[in-house]
Amino acid sequence: MEYHEYRRFDAVGLAGLVARGEVSPAELLEAAIARAERVNGRLNAIVRPMYDIARERAAGPLPGPLAGVPFLIKDLMQDYAGLPTGSGSRSLREHAAPAHSAVVRRWLDAGLVVFGKTNTPEFGTKAVTEPAVSGPTRNPWDPRHTPGGSSGGSAAAVAAGIVPVAGANDGGGSIRIPAACCGLFGLKPGRGLVPCGPNFAEYFHGAATDGVVSRTVRDTAAMLDVLTAVPDKGGPYLPARPAESYLDLAGRAPGRLRIGFTTRSPIDTKVHPEAVAAVEHAAGLLGKLGHDVEAAEPDIDGRLLAGDFLAMWGAEAAATIAEVQRMTGAGDEGFELDTRLLAAAGRALRAPGYIAAHSRWNLYSRALADFHDRYDLLLTPSLAGPPVRIGALDTPALLRLLGSVTLRLKLTGPLSKTRLWNDTLIANLAPVPFTQLANITGRPAMSVPLHRTPQGLPLGVQFVGGLGGEPTLLALAAQLEAEQPWADDEPPL
Repeated sequence: MEYHEYRRFDAVGLAGLVARGEVSPAELLEAAIARAERVNGRLNAIVRPMYDIARERAAGPLPGPLAGVPFLIKDLMQDYAGLPTGSGSRSLREHAAPAHSAVVRRWLDAGLVVFGKTNTPEFGTKAVTEPAVSGPTRNPWDPRHTPGGSSGGSAAAVAAGIVPVAGANDGGGSIRIPAACCGLFGLKPGRGLVPCGPNFAEYFHGAATDGVVSRTVRDTAAMLDVLTAVPDKGGPYLPARPAESYLDLAGRAPGRLRIGFTTRSPIDTKVHPEAVAAVEHAAGLLGKLGHDVEAAEPDIDGRLLAGDFLAMWGAEAAATIAEVQRMTGAGDEGFELDTRLLAAAGRALRAPGYIAAHSRWNLYSRALADFHDRYDLLLTPSLAGPPVRIGALDTPALLRLLGSVTLRLKLTGPLSKTRLWNDTLIANLAPVPFTQLANITGRPAMSVPLHRTPQGLPLGVQFVGGLGGEPTLLALAAQLEAEQPWADDEPPL
């Protein structure tokens, strides 16, 4: 199969070709590998090829609703038995996973052919994908710019046509941010819907979840059906899954929706005119489709929420480093300086402060629920501006120098209280201030690719739904996709 034929189909379409005997899984796999070999050298999206494993799998029988479709998994949390899950870190390059993670097992049971793992920042802690161990992933629309993070490798691979859909996960925007940067559709499912086993009951108190980035809405819906087909018997929740399939629900008209929108950064940082234009364009399109759209936002202290998110993100980094060192015996040199500094700030957070920050998640969830009493969805920019250039969010040299010294002297606690430290955290959050709300509250949210800058860079818009709002989000996304198709847009590689 030639690339131009392969690129015409999404995952559901490719699975249909296989089911009808029009193409074999092996032929699809070779088309995907050929595309990867052609473009990955420029993009650095795939960091661990699995070609031999995939070829052996494609040669055998493959039952399942997506049988024979080539697929990539993210090199973070998505364990493939016998292979390292590198997590963007030197410390885990050689540490093999003993078993498949729950989501990988479900993807394999659905018949997908996994042929590689995609790049991610170390432990998924950044909104760009520039790990020291494997180098930056670049945006197919303009390689000078980031594809976002932390699922940047997956998003770059999908946008470049290597696969129609790829594994991703989201703990602060890591599905929606790369989708917005790369002109893709990205849905973060709500809390507890997708299993995290067997190693975890939930990620980050339920703020993080697995999912996918895709070119089409129906691919994401079909993947959500695969991932949620059976409740996780060891998980902490019994998710309220709809009686009908998400794929069927995505094909239903969403009805007349009440949508409140805002373009104000919740942390009072600048929002680029192109991000404002993206929301204004979406609001106009929604009005044309018959929805009620007006300016509105939840009554939430965005600075307080950001502080709570970052404090607990640091504590998560500290716990992750400690666990990795326990498993592997890695020394400090196995981790990036930025990760070590974040972890040190997390260790400086005392237990009462951690509990207080987590307890305030309840305030944000209830304020967002009050908003959803009045509006079906919240519309915001996905990003505060166009995708940043590679290296734009590098830690300032002065902070790196101070950080190195204070780590050696074990004085990072005081450093984490300085204005320089806090300004750096805000500077890193400023390009992506809109996405963390859905993680902390556990609500589903999606980025929809409705806008391009004059330079041709994608810039998505975000919709946040209420509890159990995945069907509404998917139905609206499908309606927008039909009105303004995007799946055939292809970067000029």
